[in-house]
Amino acid sequence: MLLKRGFDLTLVVLSAPVWVPVLAVVGLLVRINLGSPVLFRQRRPGRNAAIFELIKFRTMTSARDAEGRLLPDAMRLTRFGRWLRATSLDELPELINVLRGEMSLVGPRPLLVDYLPRYSARQARRHEVPPGLTGLAQISGRNALGWEQKFECDVRYVETRSIGLDVRILALTIYKVLRREGISAAGDATMPEFKPVASDVPTFATEVTESPSRGHGRTL
Repeated sequence: MLLKRGFDLTLVVLSAPVWVPVLAVVGLLVRINLGSPVLFRQRRPGRNAAIFELIKFRTMTSARDAEGRLLPDAMRLTRFGRWLRATSLDELPELINVLRGEMSLVGPRPLLVDYLPRYSARQARRHEVPPGLTGLAQISGRNALGWEQKFECDVRYVETRSIGLDVRILALTIYKVLRREGISAAGDATMPEFKPVASDVPTFATEVTESPSRGHGRTL
């Protein structure tokens, strides 16, 4: 794990002259197009289900209905927000999470805290490693995959992880992003909520009792 952490820090620090200016420009564009706040923050589970605050650029408005409830994602996702997602630029602030040691460049994507008690014992293995900006599921279909397929990719990564695999995943991620593959699940602005099938018996529990805030979130 120390080798992986060193790999992450080396890449992030050496590439800072590239991503820091882009981060500033995109932040300004978000401010112009969507107003404040520029960043979307949400509690997510990391390695060993430890909770951290995920940081992304905001891609949705805060539009609500007459009763004060947030409108569906598809109605709040702006044209500019769709572009941010298609280019994955909304994920850039997560490099700060990597610098803090809360995330890795490669690993299972951090999902909602609410999902923790829904995982089977095998699915819960995705939390044996730090969550990542990209992962095996993202280069295998991203949001075009169903939940079971994504979790199987996550566990397979945990079982076969190596620096060499991380390098291959990062290279393929760049290729996939340029081709804009698997940005959204078919018919949805975001991935649908994860609900285990009736035959699954969740065996993974957590002491987390506070649910995360909802809205603006996206699963990758």
